[in-house]
Amino acid sequence: MPAPTSLHLADALPATHGDIPDPAPEPHPRSGLKGVLLPVAVVLAIGTIFVSVYLAAFHAPRPHDLPVAAVGTAAEAHSLEADLERALPGGFEVRPYGDEVAAREAVEHREVYAAHLPDHGQGSGKLLYAGANGPSVTGTLTAAFAQAAAQDGPPPAGEDILPVSAGDTRGLSVFYAAFGLVLAGYLFGMMTYQAAPALRFRQRIASLTLFGALGGIIVALLAGDTGFGALPGSFAGTAAVTALMAMAAGGATMAIVKWTGSAGAAIASVILLIFGNATSGGVMPPFYLPDWLHPLSGVLPVGAGVRALQGMSYFHDDGLWSGLAVLATWIIACVALLYLRDTRSARKARLRTA
Repeated sequence: MPAPTSLHLADALPATHGDIPDPAPEPHPRSGLKGVLLPVAVVLAIGTIFVSVYLAAFHAPRPHDLPVAAVGTAAEAHSLEADLERALPGGFEVRPYGDEVAAREAVEHREVYAAHLPDHGQGSGKLLYAGANGPSVTGTLTAAFAQAAAQDGPPPAGEDILPVSAGDTRGLSVFYAAFGLVLAGYLFGMMTYQAAPALRFRQRIASLTLFGALGGIIVALLAGDTGFGALPGSFAGTAAVTALMAMAAGGATMAIVKWTGSAGAAIASVILLIFGNATSGGVMPPFYLPDWLHPLSGVLPVGAGVRALQGMSYFHDDGLWSGLAVLATWIIACVALLYLRDTRSARKARLRTA
């Protein structure tokens, strides 16, 4: 009788809690009319959601209560608020600041997106803004403040106190890096079950970790000083944040596919690729989103990662620690869901063979 091979011995040994066998998903063949109609319905539904969400977010973007600072007396702040309301109704929330130093610091920490300094001599004062927020924000601010000052004199002189990196002239590199990572995470979450459907739990989590670590290093090399010079944050910080984004997207896709089966690919694409990227804040801040999309920016992995990268690169770490906490929560929750699903499947398999 031939000796059992190492593969047979591994299959015969009981799985430990950290090395749960991951049975391959059962195939779901579709034939006939269902096979004809199902792909059409699913893909058209995803396409409809994509077009609806992106048009809702970007067809006519305008800010909603975008915070700005007004330096001066309470009467001057109230007057500026009234002028901005006429220029762009509902667009701005004016916050009073006592002096230029405090207002400048607020812009640098992204507590406000601009600060207006009055000129008590002549002219319409000065407008401090951060070009790192992107050209859309800059254009909105300069146009609104110019219109607000139209009745009293020339527009305020602008001063960009946090310009965008020279390697990122349109301020979109964070968005493209985030989109690429989320797409890669989605594809990883799908391919890990296609390429290795029976991989054990411990090995699959190791694969996810390796994917995230290498993805973070690659993005940091490409986007940082060693590559295009698009993100001025530190190499280690950029690599860490992007690694967590990749792991969160990959882990979320894995968990969704594992718990929902054949519908997982569609569900994950809607959550991560459509809602995630549309609300990420990489193109323009969440204050430009409709009210029903705005809350997603802070809880989905893409938005948390984008704000962390922007804050680390330009805004004195604004949003960095909260973003890391959100990404870590996604990773831990998804790993726990995968573990729970695998232990549940293993328990059912043992009961069937008992």
